[in-house]
Amino acid sequence: MATPSKMMNGGQILANSLVRQGVDIAFGVPGESFLPLLNGLVDHPNFQFITCRQEGGAAYMAEAYAKLTGQAGVMMVTRGPGASNAMIGMHTAYQDATPMVLLVGQVGTDMVEREAFQEIDYRRMYSECAKWVGSIDRVDRIDEFVSHAFHIAQAGRKGPVVLALPEDVLYTSGHENPVKPAHIVQPGLDSKQFDLAMKAFTSAKKPMIIAGGGNWNSTACEDLRSWANQEGVPVATGFRSQDVIDNLDSAFAGDLGIGANPALVKRVTEADVLLVIGERLGEMTTAGYTLFSIPQAKNTLIHVLSGTEDLGRVYRPDFAINCSPENFCSALKNVKMDGQYDNTTIKAAHAEYLAFASPVITPGDLQLAQIMSSLPSSIPRDAIVTNGAGNFATWVHRFYPYGPYKTQLAPANGSMGYGLPAAIAAKIANPEKVVVAVCGDGDFMMNCQELATAARYDAFPIVLVVNNNMLGTIRMHQEREFKSRVMATGLTNPDFVKFADSFGMPGFRVTKTEEFGAVFAKALASKKGALIELVLDQEVISPSKLLSQLGK
Repeated sequence: MATPSKMMNGGQILANSLVRQGVDIAFGVPGESFLPLLNGLVDHPNFQFITCRQEGGAAYMAEAYAKLTGQAGVMMVTRGPGASNAMIGMHTAYQDATPMVLLVGQVGTDMVEREAFQEIDYRRMYSECAKWVGSIDRVDRIDEFVSHAFHIAQAGRKGPVVLALPEDVLYTSGHENPVKPAHIVQPGLDSKQFDLAMKAFTSAKKPMIIAGGGNWNSTACEDLRSWANQEGVPVATGFRSQDVIDNLDSAFAGDLGIGANPALVKRVTEADVLLVIGERLGEMTTAGYTLFSIPQAKNTLIHVLSGTEDLGRVYRPDFAINCSPENFCSALKNVKMDGQYDNTTIKAAHAEYLAFASPVITPGDLQLAQIMSSLPSSIPRDAIVTNGAGNFATWVHRFYPYGPYKTQLAPANGSMGYGLPAAIAAKIANPEKVVVAVCGDGDFMMNCQELATAARYDAFPIVLVVNNNMLGTIRMHQEREFKSRVMATGLTNPDFVKFADSFGMPGFRVTKTEEFGAVFAKALASKKGALIELVLDQEVISPSKLLSQLGK
């Protein structure tokens, strides 16, 4: 007969259950609604709670940490306002297919539905951006709910889940029901469907691969890269999935997204057979759903996804394959292209990418394209580059050649304020690596307070702040749609150099291209990272258009 476990409160049971799932780090802002959980974590000295300065920043850090490590990111926030602030990171994780578990305080079970202090119905609140929302209403079911949450977050199309923690349950005493770590459940390969799809693909005259989305790992990326080079098939990547394949690899044909290379777009639309792996073919990758006809693409479409929910959602594929990228790309090893396929196409596609990635000249003393394209000569290929959202990101994605998986951290949902928290999480996860956050001035200020988190945990990245004193993307749209009728897009910024210095971080201001190299060398040598402000002329709104040229 098993010996009963000792009595402990719900917070201690929950803490033990998380540790059994392999969780040793969480991001969040402490709140009185989950104090027993924090108390339980005190008994686990190897557990690290990263105290952030706002729940939005904490959510971004947990999401970025999950992307880098492949483990479910964990965040803990208090009820009501804390849960609301965390929503932005949950939406990012949902659209980016990132596994996360949000633990959020809740009013006691005896107060539910009274609109008690800070009460929110999380099932309704998170219904559009979580795979599952549960509430642990009994102390004897804590281990069960934790196991369920980690299974769901990491199964199929991965994503975020929510566990609400009623305050009285965390204080209630009970016994543990220990459970082993969750399985990571990913779909295998239907060999019959695979053979039929590959028969169509290998006989194609103009085949293309589009790879992207979530659920990738280094094994899948390497299998795809190796096979594409062996058979001479060019690989394009989806929006903000550029590190699925090293951009300097001969198989890389470029990325589809904002301002995509016209030569690549032409190559994709003219492909007779398209193999799409992991990429949902959402709005950004398909240029507003204009790249392919709806609901049936003119190309023969082979669509491979870990989740069934997006197969046939917009485009009806000729071959719908519910399979993880890892299992699918592993099976590619035994596939050979038809002997009549011209495998020199791969060289032409990569040459088109290199030509498009060559720096362009814009007005002004600061050439942002030249700065971005110069970074690989100064940093390792495994350096991690992060960004949030704004026109500044166009320069990063086009002119910086990303390294192998996982060297890019960027939100597929286009969320501002992501770059800095993601870079801090990257330094926490990989303190030995070079991490560079590229931010716009508006983008940076959305989570600039997290420099305090970087200082507290000695996790300083190098931060490039592209400053044009405006919300550039919105201003661009204003000028294009309502010429010269401008409103609400101008910004007043702090002295970024002094701001960095206040956190013990070196700060520099660069106004000319030739100043950047020496300043960046100092940043690399610094043990406290650095903030480099890049002062950009407002006229330089994109690599291809000036502000004054819009709307004409």
